[in-house]
Amino acid sequence: MRALVWHGQNDVRVDTVPDPKILNPRDAVLKVTSTAICGSDLHLYNGFIPSLMPGDILGHEFMGEVVELGPEVRNLTVGDRVVVPFTISCGACLPCRKQLWSLCDNSNPNAWMLEEAYGFSGAGLYGYSHLYGGYAGGQAEYVRVPFADVGPVKVPEGLTDEQVLFLTDVFPTGYMAAENCAIQNGDTVAVWGCGPVGLFAIRSALMLGAAKVIAIDRFPERLALAVTGDPQDRVLPLDYTEVDNVVDALKELTGGRGPDACIDAVGMEAHGWTGDALYDKAKQLARLGTDRLHVLREAIQACGKGGTVSIPGVYGGFLDKFPMGAAFAKGLTFKMGQTHMHRYMQPLMERIQRGEIDPAFIISHRLPLEEAPYGYRIFKEKKENCTKVVLKP
Repeated sequence: MRALVWHGQNDVRVDTVPDPKILNPRDAVLKVTSTAICGSDLHLYNGFIPSLMPGDILGHEFMGEVVELGPEVRNLTVGDRVVVPFTISCGACLPCRKQLWSLCDNSNPNAWMLEEAYGFSGAGLYGYSHLYGGYAGGQAEYVRVPFADVGPVKVPEGLTDEQVLFLTDVFPTGYMAAENCAIQNGDTVAVWGCGPVGLFAIRSALMLGAAKVIAIDRFPERLALAVTGDPQDRVLPLDYTEVDNVVDALKELTGGRGPDACIDAVGMEAHGWTGDALYDKAKQLARLGTDRLHVLREAIQACGKGGTVSIPGVYGGFLDKFPMGAAFAKGLTFKMGQTHMHRYMQPLMERIQRGEIDPAFIISHRLPLEEAPYGYRIFKEKKENCTKVVLKP
């Protein structure tokens, strides 16, 4: 089959690789009908996630048609259309029974690697390095799905791939980020980053009752998408390159109180023009630091007293110059982590069916799988007004 393969930093290619096979009785094999490039994939592309090996197949946002089933998968049949969560969960361990699906004890065969760094390991992930299990990803013609009796969700008739594809990651991730904010009617939420996760966090915050959402980015096409679909003008775009100080700007927009909740939808490769942002970038490029936390610092400084900082953006290691004093003094709550996908996929599918949201609004480019390397380049470099790339095998 053809698949998008990692060869090194900023070097991905579509190669011919062996077809996936059923390895365990709870496996399925899917023919991929749609897949997408995620912002988290860029951390791999840029070389900031260790343990990738040349030949690894990328991609954790994918859906398709079941073509083969292991003998213990009884909830699916050959021919079913399904969307697959990016987290791999066994369904039986203590975290899974508590619906902490992304913390599954049994799905990462390389758990020892993360235990060395973090103390414990979470779930395995598709196409996301050997730290997370070394599973082949779905930017391919076919993909093996472990624990297929737990993960995949059937797609109802009448819904297109583009309506449901983002249930695999970015829509539930944005929704959980907003839910973590414990939004009350009348709250103001600030969202850093109007990429796919940030855009869904904005929409989700409005669904959950936010009176106002402040969308922070610097790309006009992303800020335009942030306000799209909000006829009540509850989304305020803020181009951070046009203000001297984002924290001061947020105070001004909130009557001096600061936002009730702040969402960092950027993570470890945050951009900025201030001294701390330049410091972070220099340390990361020199491999003296793992993460650029400029956005997280701003979110902590800007958040109002007693507020919540929600972090769907990926962080990889140890954070430098973290303003814990400000967080402590203001009594902030932090909520973060990989998305507990299985909680959200069916309820959000129902919201799509009811017409409350069409997730396809984020798509800017539709490309054949063979053009995936080009898709990675324009997504990384924000060329051609690229906001989201969908690939068709």
